[in-house]
Amino acid sequence: MSNPSTVSNPVPMLDVSRGNQPLREDFLAALASVIDSGRFLFGEEVARLERQLAQLHQVDHAVACANGSDALLLALMALDIGPGDEVIVPSFTFFATASCVARLGAKIVFVDIEPKTFNIDPDAVAAAITPRTRAIIPVHLFGQAAAIDRICQMADAKGIHVVEDAAQAVAAAYRSRPVGSWGLVGCLSFYPTKNMGGMGDGGMLLTRDAEFADRLRLFAGHGMRPRYYHQVVGINSRLDSFQAAVLEIKLKHLPSATVARQVHAARYRQLLEESGLTGKAITLPVQDPAAYHVWNQFTIRVPAAERDAVRTHLQQRGIGSEIYYPVPLHRQVCFESLGYEPGSLPHTERACSEVISLPMYAELTADEQVRVVEGLASYFRTAAHRAAA
Repeated sequence: MSNPSTVSNPVPMLDVSRGNQPLREDFLAALASVIDSGRFLFGEEVARLERQLAQLHQVDHAVACANGSDALLLALMALDIGPGDEVIVPSFTFFATASCVARLGAKIVFVDIEPKTFNIDPDAVAAAITPRTRAIIPVHLFGQAAAIDRICQMADAKGIHVVEDAAQAVAAAYRSRPVGSWGLVGCLSFYPTKNMGGMGDGGMLLTRDAEFADRLRLFAGHGMRPRYYHQVVGINSRLDSFQAAVLEIKLKHLPSATVARQVHAARYRQLLEESGLTGKAITLPVQDPAAYHVWNQFTIRVPAAERDAVRTHLQQRGIGSEIYYPVPLHRQVCFESLGYEPGSLPHTERACSEVISLPMYAELTADEQVRVVEGLASYFRTAAHRAAA
């Protein structure tokens, strides 16, 4: 049995340093400029980044904030979501998608996913709408847009707000229209592992509505306007100039990084199909033809009974992997009071038992991908041999 620390040429799940190293001198120059300016908060770097991301996502306004979780919370705060309101969210997502609802005292309504894309099921959303539904938070999971056109259509018909969780999908699109521009507001994250990651926390809110953008800024700044006069009870959530300076550089390289991820996804697909494992031991991710996928993750399915053993086998060969997400939100201890029973969201629960995300980042090499697929193939060859014996 190999120890990953002793494996030569390991393939890490993520390699943030490898992506940052070629840009090191650019980063240092940008950070030095911030230091010299003394504008560590509310600097021009933040304003420029807001303009650039608004343009990229084809909206009129972008409001920087401290992180993606705050972006979701601020969106709901600006909508006055609170007790007595219901907000529909997927259960197969990161905790922040639902925690923002709970923090404001509103009721979380979890719904199931489409099993092929892992994204929220529009039919499940339609079935969950009640007179108390105030908002829907579709998640553009793993870098692929949800069926946002259908969701917005049904929401608009009933006067329900759509808050897009695009934390994993900077620059993704659906039917050639960028995510974050469909609903009232879109929420981005710049956590270092995201497809456009910074050097710490960071977030952004996108909207076409000038009045709502102003309201978001108010809530993000303690509800203070003018200084020391508080119009609402807001929070302190801002993006610092250092992070904005780094993200400006990252944004310049985002198009090429996105293409690299798309190339890697196509290569994984080809290699896995050539391995003979697809349709048997491994189920490949499905891309919606209407989606411009930016591949924040490349997530396959394996039989639930085999998953832990598969991960151990890969780890012994120095190959990283991750499970997004092992426990659905509706089965988390903190949400037990909502009363969701095992089996209530079957597609979500099955996904949580079967998914494995493989290494995926722009700097991943073809040789590394070959080794990942060979690692998977060697496990299932061994498993088949054991079963035959």
